[in-house]
Amino acid sequence: MDRKEFLTVKKETRKQIQPVLSKPYIGARVLSGIQPYAGPWTVTEVIHLCRRTLFGAKKSDVDFFKLMTMSQAVDSILNISGIPPASPLKTYASSAIATDPDIGVAAGATWVDTMTTDGGVNAGRRLSFKNWWAGLMVNQSRDIREKMVMFWHNHFATETQTIQTGIFCYKNNVCLRKNALGNYKTFVKEITLDPGMLRYLNGYLNTNTAPDENYGRELQELFTVGKGANNASPLFSEADVKAASRVLTGWTINNTTGVAQFAANRHDTANKTFSAYFNNTVITGRTGATAGDLELDDMLTMIFNNNDVALNICRRLYRWFVYYEIDAATESNVIQPLAAIFRNNNYNIKPVLSTLLKSEHFYDVLNQGCVIKNPLDLIIGISREFNIVYPVASDYINNYFMWQFLQSTAATQQLSIGDPPDVAGWPTYYQRPQFHEIWINSDTLPKRNQFSDMMAANGYSRNGKNIRIDHLAFARSMPNPADPNKLVADSIKYLLGVPLSTTSMNQLKTDILLTGQANDGYWTSIWNTYINTPGDMANTTLVRTRVATLNQYLMRLSEYQLS
Repeated sequence: MDRKEFLTVKKETRKQIQPVLSKPYIGARVLSGIQPYAGPWTVTEVIHLCRRTLFGAKKSDVDFFKLMTMSQAVDSILNISGIPPASPLKTYASSAIATDPDIGVAAGATWVDTMTTDGGVNAGRRLSFKNWWAGLMVNQSRDIREKMVMFWHNHFATETQTIQTGIFCYKNNVCLRKNALGNYKTFVKEITLDPGMLRYLNGYLNTNTAPDENYGRELQELFTVGKGANNASPLFSEADVKAASRVLTGWTINNTTGVAQFAANRHDTANKTFSAYFNNTVITGRTGATAGDLELDDMLTMIFNNNDVALNICRRLYRWFVYYEIDAATESNVIQPLAAIFRNNNYNIKPVLSTLLKSEHFYDVLNQGCVIKNPLDLIIGISREFNIVYPVASDYINNYFMWQFLQSTAATQQLSIGDPPDVAGWPTYYQRPQFHEIWINSDTLPKRNQFSDMMAANGYSRNGKNIRIDHLAFARSMPNPADPNKLVADSIKYLLGVPLSTTSMNQLKTDILLTGQANDGYWTSIWNTYINTPGDMANTTLVRTRVATLNQYLMRLSEYQLS
């Protein structure tokens, strides 16, 4: 099955319910805008909000937010704790170099404050970092932080394989976390001077005698003004790239402290002139220890005076949280008003997301279940939605093993956290016309099903520990599992991104829970026996097998791949 075939049913279904539209937006997909949503606040809307802002719609999270109003739920999700998570731990062999500081880091202690130049140790640290990151997704709080960290990682893309130094990879992630919902202009300055970014885009090699244009280009093309509404061509000029690169000369990395530092003798002190796109602005060249900061501030002020910054970032947020295609109606009704909010709030990110996630547009039925889950949404989502139990927190070795399994599985499905394909991030968020369809192909779809099949059956085992779906616990969490009709309907509601027809639900009930029988009371009887007589192992096995078959079947449906 190719990805076009995979989406055919969904696309045809949605075409049938499109309204007849009038000018100026003939053929528009959705006409709603950013006015506050005033429709019903049911489990369906809560699940949609959770799927887009968390990894998976865990039932306990859905129940938690269902007790709130829509506005309260969004406010809660956007309320990120200021307390950073515990740092990654040493799970690798110590350096074999007698003088390497890593030897002083005990197993199970954090390595993030101890520099090392040992290549083998840094490889171990990079793996520790990626496993730690996957663990944070699994154990995320009921807030948007982990989704925002992934969004910014895709936006300010870096690759651990290029950065090499484990501490720099970690510090880059800390920068994403710290600024996830903060001020975007401040964020851009901090990411510019982040040691991981300086290493990744050669900023540490950019000098007055050998200017490097990598970061100066991506700062404009990807991180700020972008390439216009259709991502067609840069609006700035090659001269602007050269001028920006000259502004950024002199920054390097202190490999003892692991922080950025400015070398005045490596800085281009002449004036830098930008094109008409930036109003022919001239950045005055400076000398001395503060020259780098002063010129960078001037350049960011110039860039952020351009309205295209807000438009570019709002389009990126829209494609991540709502839908991949931005037509004329969406550009006018959603992107431009959001960009105005962004600018009017001094480029603070939170007001933009608050408006978007509370909007009529976000909850429009055509924006629900309309995008293919990325591999992390699928893999971490299964873990969280089924409340898979991991080793106790103190067993860090086995937890890291389990998290490694998750993140390496995602990598085989074309999403390796820490290592996007290139500086533009994953093609699914910018490559037209396929966008999200890139996630599904003849290699990745079987791997998605293999993972869900494994977790539905025996799970994953390592070092005597096992993680897998507890099907009985999942069924018991449903409102009325003794009623086969409600168990099927509720399982579909919580697991699928779109509803199934009544005919399909009845078929699932009859074929799986009733095994061909016509009497609903049969299932009610064996379920009640399981509840009241758990020691009846033959009956318990019968119930477990049928619930497991139902869950496995649902996870194999095309609809399960949608969010």
